[in-house]
Amino acid sequence: MPINNKNVLVTGGTGSFGQKFVEIALSDYDPQKIIIFSRDELKQFEMQQKFGKDSRLRYFLGDVRDKDRLYRAFKDIDIIVHAAALKQIPAAEYNPFEVIKTNIIGAQNIIEAAIDCGVEKVIALSTDKAANPINLYGATKLCSDKLFVAGNSYVGERDARFCVVRYGNVVGSRGSVIPHFIQQRENGKITITDPRMTRFWITLEQGVKFVLNCLQTMTRGEIFVPKLPSMKVTDLANAIAPGCEQEIVGIRPGEKLHEVMITEEDGRRTLELEHCYVIQPQFPWWKEENYTQGAVVPDGFIYSSDKNDWWLDDKKIKEMIIN
Repeated sequence: MPINNKNVLVTGGTGSFGQKFVEIALSDYDPQKIIIFSRDELKQFEMQQKFGKDSRLRYFLGDVRDKDRLYRAFKDIDIIVHAAALKQIPAAEYNPFEVIKTNIIGAQNIIEAAIDCGVEKVIALSTDKAANPINLYGATKLCSDKLFVAGNSYVGERDARFCVVRYGNVVGSRGSVIPHFIQQRENGKITITDPRMTRFWITLEQGVKFVLNCLQTMTRGEIFVPKLPSMKVTDLANAIAPGCEQEIVGIRPGEKLHEVMITEEDGRRTLELEHCYVIQPQFPWWKEENYTQGAVVPDGFIYSSDKNDWWLDDKKIKEMIIN
């Protein structure tokens, strides 16, 4: 099992992913210790109230921008799950330097500290917005992805290994459109940016379990992309607020009509497995035989939410919202 008897640290651990990760890790696995590393003492306090006095949980205040603090936090850590990021697109456009400090410099700090502290595995959470980015947030996450993949070139004789997980919108996470639609439902009108818009969807539980599975199977340098269903934003609105008027307000700056998780360029080195795709790194240390079971995707392959062959119907959408 990927985290049994291991000391695990989660950056951004008080966020939606971090809390679900802790919930699943404590119930389904037997980690020796889980450290929640984050900046917000109030959220850490609230998380302590939620999970109680489990002897396996620790809370560590700190910022990924602070390399000295990372060195202290990473002592005796076996596995790092990097979920910390500044990810609100409008805020990123207005405060670009701050986002770069957290999403890019923070990634470099984690890589260097993890190597020096003897961490075994680091898995970084990415986003669909890192593929062909059109906004600053996506650009910083693309840069972060490349840093974590390239980090494997810096380990030397050490055993540290780095990989990336990339997936789409998370149902129920902070910033999700679902709470927005539920709030608008009370007024009888839902605002839709564009009726053609499609999105990949994954639940928090599915995201956490995918990360744990990737921790088990990773070698080094892969970008893992789960196979996910797509949904139309209009279908989501109809499922949440049937009968409500839908007002078209236009695509916001930095927003895509459809989501892409594997570009055509990445597709040239992508393998398809049963439940996911693996984008292979282009470095001399990568061995093609690392994935003997995977099939090479067709020439010109693009993994896009509008070209998907797996779509959620009204029943499935409602099940995802409820769960």
